[in-house]
Amino acid sequence: MNSAQLKNKTAIVTGSSQGIGRAIACALAAQGANVVVNYPFDTDATHAAEVMDRVNSRGGSALCVRADVTLREEIRALFDQAVNTYGNVDIVVSNAGGATLLKPIADVTEAEYDATTALNAKAHFFVLQEAARRLRNDGRIILIASSTTAIPYAGSATYAGAKAAAELYVRVLAKEVGARGITVNAVSPGPILTDAARSAGALERFDAAVKMTPLGRLGEPEDIADVVAFLATHEARWITGQNIRAGGGIV
Repeated sequence: MNSAQLKNKTAIVTGSSQGIGRAIACALAAQGANVVVNYPFDTDATHAAEVMDRVNSRGGSALCVRADVTLREEIRALFDQAVNTYGNVDIVVSNAGGATLLKPIADVTEAEYDATTALNAKAHFFVLQEAARRLRNDGRIILIASSTTAIPYAGSATYAGAKAAAELYVRVLAKEVGARGITVNAVSPGPILTDAARSAGALERFDAAVKMTPLGRLGEPEDIADVVAFLATHEARWITGQNIRAGGGIV
């Protein structure tokens, strides 16, 4: 794959100050893309600046933008800043999300449902909406979904249900923008060994996942980033409306 084939292209990666998003930003930069590094809160600014330095060191150009993607007006502002700085947007990776709630359906409050759905469904919907309106022809839209939609477990209904909705958005949008040469795909990671997973003490919970994986290890953020980077290229031009399950064989 040509290491500079994304030169002069601009990518927005939501939730890219750490974890999978950070790895995606760096992978796109390694192919020459300008990358808009998005973070939701002022407390994440230091992490975002570190990602910006990584992007610049990999041959890309980076812009850090604080935006809470659960708010439509901040999504629009994020795209505005990208266009004002680089003149266009070619790639959008809707990555922001999080599985912070693990509760049986019987115990989920309305507030918990609303918060989880806002981050894992609503935010994706309106990022995709803005991407459909603002991307140049032949652009790439990629959404980070979840393996829980294929292998749900007790307590995951709120999160998995929101991600299932987001997967459907991908299939529909692919049909709506395909005439412009824009591809729309989802990537569903299995368990990924991020810094957040380590700090949350989730490694023991992942033991079962390692046993289920034919490759015999947990995924790393770079494993997902490389799949996303491929989908962003011209070489992936004939793949659209798909959900790529990148779980090391778990799904």
